[in-house]
Amino acid sequence: MTDLEGKVALITGGGTGIGKGIAERFHASGMKVALAGLDQASDAANQYFGRNLGGYTAAQHVAEDLGERAVAIEADVTDAQQVAAMTAAVVEAFGRIDVLVNGAGVITAKPVQDLTEADWDSVVGVNAKGTFLTNQAAVAQMRQQGDGGCIVNIASIAGKLGVPFLSHYCASKWAVIGFSIALAKEVAKEGITVNCLCPGIVGTQMWTLLNKAFAQPGESEEVAYARAIETFIPQGVPQTEGDMADMTAFLATAPHITGQAFAVDGGASH
Repeated sequence: MTDLEGKVALITGGGTGIGKGIAERFHASGMKVALAGLDQASDAANQYFGRNLGGYTAAQHVAEDLGERAVAIEADVTDAQQVAAMTAAVVEAFGRIDVLVNGAGVITAKPVQDLTEADWDSVVGVNAKGTFLTNQAAVAQMRQQGDGGCIVNIASIAGKLGVPFLSHYCASKWAVIGFSIALAKEVAKEGITVNCLCPGIVGTQMWTLLNKAFAQPGESEEVAYARAIETFIPQGVPQTEGDMADMTAFLATAPHITGQAFAVDGGASH
């Protein structure tokens, strides 16, 4: 038996990338997991190069693979009503929420002078507003349960370092960290912990977009990716979904750690 066995986790962005890795780790630890995702975005300013995200479909596939103790829920984290319905669906399925992992996120890459309102609104809306809405709903549910809880908001190395052509993304992830630290202090005496996970370079769909955006003339996406790792990561290797799952599982079993932003980035930030 682990410290996580029997607990219930809601993971937004749980069908792909880091969210999927965390879901698989939690489920293997005996947890019940609800995986939230969205199939169709309201606009095309994201790493999928269009409105078709496929997040809910991916979450369904992961839930099917995991089998018992796993469900998929479709929700847009920028919509308060959908977030409320998502939270209610988890409670209906599993009776409570012990851990929220807020992993839904989007990115685009442009210099400031070329950013559109759609770029800003999409990235800040999903990453920052989505964090606010999901955290607000989770805290309300945890307070109703009365026995604490854990929130892990996935920020980024970009929430600690300014990165050219990612000003809007950096702003959104700095917002996630600032919000999380403030919320942690609000709920500290209620036994609810709030922390951030700040990944470095993990080979997810986000980096498919970034490789295209940052590739130099005549440079392949593979070479651009290797150059980014060499430039930004002192250890010289990318991080993995498993690395992120390790830290998230640790935070979910650490009742006296709160209000922190933990970088898992091979030494790139502080």
